[in-house]
Amino acid sequence: MNFPILSSLILLPTIGAFFLFFTKSNNENNITVKYVALFTSLVNFFLSIYLWILFDQSTSEFQFVEDRIWIKGLINYKVGVDGISILFILLTTFITPLCIISINHSIKKRLSEFLIAVLIMESFMIGVFCSLDLVVFYLFFEAGLIPMFLIIGIWGGARRVYSAFKFFLFTLLGSVLMLVAIISIYWINGTTDVVKLYEIGIDEKFQNLLWLAFFSSFAVKTPMWPVHTWLPDAHVEAPTAGSVLLAAILLKMAGYGFIRFSLGLFPIASEIFTPLIYFLSVVAIIFTSLIALMQEDMKKLIAYSSVAHMGFVTLGIFTIQQQGLEGSIIQMISHGLVSAALFLCVGVVYDRMHSRLINTYGGVVTIIPKYSILFMIFTLAALGLPGTSGFIGEFLILMGAFKDNFLVAVIASLGVIIGAAYMLWLYKRVIFGKLVNLQLKEMVDLNKSELFILTCLAIPTLFFGFYPEPLINTIEVSIEDLIKSYNLKLIAN
Repeated sequence: MNFPILSSLILLPTIGAFFLFFTKSNNENNITVKYVALFTSLVNFFLSIYLWILFDQSTSEFQFVEDRIWIKGLINYKVGVDGISILFILLTTFITPLCIISINHSIKKRLSEFLIAVLIMESFMIGVFCSLDLVVFYLFFEAGLIPMFLIIGIWGGARRVYSAFKFFLFTLLGSVLMLVAIISIYWINGTTDVVKLYEIGIDEKFQNLLWLAFFSSFAVKTPMWPVHTWLPDAHVEAPTAGSVLLAAILLKMAGYGFIRFSLGLFPIASEIFTPLIYFLSVVAIIFTSLIALMQEDMKKLIAYSSVAHMGFVTLGIFTIQQQGLEGSIIQMISHGLVSAALFLCVGVVYDRMHSRLINTYGGVVTIIPKYSILFMIFTLAALGLPGTSGFIGEFLILMGAFKDNFLVAVIASLGVIIGAAYMLWLYKRVIFGKLVNLQLKEMVDLNKSELFILTCLAIPTLFFGFYPEPLINTIEVSIEDLIKSYNLKLIAN
């Protein structure tokens, strides 16, 4: 195929953002601005669907590869997709237009600039999942900080500046070490081409330090305990659309990095540091779940639940088992859908009552029944109820963990119980109980756009819960090849 479909996916949102620069966002043409952004993101979504249709699931080879000289003798612009990366591209292009639709009255100033930031961020995130060169990956990975920093810092809440700088500094400091590691890899192997590095391997004596350098960046971005504290602050202050992008996609870049680089490039080091990952993952699952139980702010509760869910992801990745790795990817896709929906649900009631505190609500089930039903679906998906996508991911992860380390799997299983406790406790306090706050009687149920967005998220959440085959078929061969290559490199050394 000669058509550069991956470059088109990366560049199209940026082109849309370029057009928005010439459109002023005053009250008269806000709709025009929004339609331009929505049209751009929808075209990108349908292009990604076309990519998925063309994708050959029977091979683990990278497909639709584009390789062009960027800086002669140093860096090539090289992109491509396999079964692992294509799902994250689909998630990105699916979530972005829903974010744009969700912006009704929540963003009242500088709408065009906000949409520019969203579209440019989409370009960067797709670039991360396509990159087959370490330098290109790093540039896209770090560039994503800028639009999210602006989204939180300009359109966030009262403590937006503090939260934006905390987010930026945490993630940037972690990534500096990764940059040093990439330079070192070029010095050692003479290339930053990921495919070539897979073939030639990296010398065993360098792997531990290089693995730790990449880990420093991915651990912060995931985020893993104890470098997770930026996430609740960022979520609380970010506008709803910002929280959706942060939870649904941005966190997944680190999980993808663990699979693509930590396992792919440093198998010996990954084997050595697996106990460390198990410890940090289990602590994240249990500790942050207990903290979530104590929260009174709905956004903070969901943010802490994200840390716990990503703990399951890192646990599954480092089991190096077929079920564990498949479960981790499905869990990331599911969390992308469910966390996006939960933050949108919080945004719905916040737009009406201007409060995220749980005790503000209660007894709204008869007032806003449509909202209550959809909120219930996403709550049950978040706690991993069978029949939802959340169950498939967690079940496969725990299966993989039981195969590799029984004790770790048992402790992690407790996190499922605690997760059910805080999510059901949240739902009970918000939806059921006695109607104490009489102002709630004035609340209106979901409007057409809100109903459409949440339904669009509910459908895949339930569909993949009952029929995960399309996801498993897409990733299966790539995961098998990754595990095979991982084990062969361990044996060789």
